[in-house]
Amino acid sequence: MIVKEIISERVLALAEAKEILKAQRRSVQGQEEGKKDKEKGGMEEEEMRYERRKASEHTTKFAKLGAKESRALINELLTLEKMKEEIAVRVADLMPKSKNEVRAIYAKERFTLTEANIEKILDCVAKYES
Repeated sequence: MIVKEIISERVLALAEAKEILKAQRRSVQGQEEGKKDKEKGGMEEEEMRYERRKASEHTTKFAKLGAKESRALINELLTLEKMKEEIAVRVADLMPKSKNEVRAIYAKERFTLTEANIEKILDCVAKYES
């Protein structure tokens, strides 16, 4: 696919990407069913490109929350101090359970978190764990 122009750019959580891929797969199936009178068996896999199939498999395997819950967690995390959207998405995707996991997410940042900030992040994550 050749991209001519980027219209907008936004950071997505894995769960949101999973929902987008599902919606695109359904629309492609609907178009193909209208064009051809083939059976459904195996048609989805042969019509889906390699990159999209791999992305779909990855999101299915690693998305830990639903799209709505993931976005709600990201919005809640953004209210905390020293929180960027990219980091909030990473936290929502990884769902850290310990202080060391939170520190690992912040390892590349130029600042360090206090114990209170780490606890707030873990409390937010704990609300959304199933």
